[in-house]
Amino acid sequence: MSRFNFRSQFFQLFFALLAGLGLGLVYSWFLSPVTYVDATPAILRSDFKDQYRIVIAASYASTQNLDRARVRLQLLGDVDPVGELSAQAQRMLAAGETFEKARPLAQLATDLNQGFASLPSPTPFTVLTPQVVSTISVTETQTEETVIIEETVTPFPTILFEQTPITPVVIETATPRATFTPVPGPGAPFALVGRDTVCAPGTQAGLLQFMLMDSRRKQVAGIEIIVTWSRGEDRFFTGFKPELGNGYADFIMERDTVYSVRIAAGGAFVSDIVAPACTDPNGMSYPGGLLLTFQQP
Repeated sequence: MSRFNFRSQFFQLFFALLAGLGLGLVYSWFLSPVTYVDATPAILRSDFKDQYRIVIAASYASTQNLDRARVRLQLLGDVDPVGELSAQAQRMLAAGETFEKARPLAQLATDLNQGFASLPSPTPFTVLTPQVVSTISVTETQTEETVIIEETVTPFPTILFEQTPITPVVIETATPRATFTPVPGPGAPFALVGRDTVCAPGTQAGLLQFMLMDSRRKQVAGIEIIVTWSRGEDRFFTGFKPELGNGYADFIMERDTVYSVRIAAGGAFVSDIVAPACTDPNGMSYPGGLLLTFQQP
């Protein structure tokens, strides 16, 4: 009998706990749910933070208001906002996104690093000019001595917000449209200040490394580098490996191939670049690497 009472009390306690848990969930989810007030973006998940940075970068590309972008990024609570922008741009490229989508993040990282907004460079685009199409209808009425010809000119309809009369000759000048491209800061162009051979066993063979700095020796992200050789060309940007530096970029050289390097924003042209030959402690030869350092005067 006591055994039955024990089991009965156990089930009563179990159902009481279930009932308490259910009532607690109903109260917390429906009757009095948690409401966040004055929350900051710092508590967002990492993927939502990425979307927040994309919006900030897009807004900055439109307004070029660097101070506002800096304040907005501070709301995320990142220790290194510039590094986070560069890392996110790198993740986007690694995931197969186009560089046009990652460019605003790289541009914002560059401008935050150099402390001022890059200037827009105008790129002209074609403006359609209204044209007049003339059609001639000829009516001939021939009598013994008279021929009458009637000409009708029909204007091509003008596509505007309001229909206005046009003249047969309209001359308009193409209006430039501003586009934002990475522009180096004062003291441009970049000049080659260092060319060092890297012979380190265990590192990737034929690695051509770049380091770009401004006149204050601060690394600059978002600068395009063009590498050409007899069989092709490759273009890439600094700042997509923030763990190695915002001004860092690299390229894998092939054995017995001569390369040339040019900074797209302007600067020194370096030619006749080949992978150097290095020797390990056992006397075996292997291809080494090069480190090219560019700096604005």
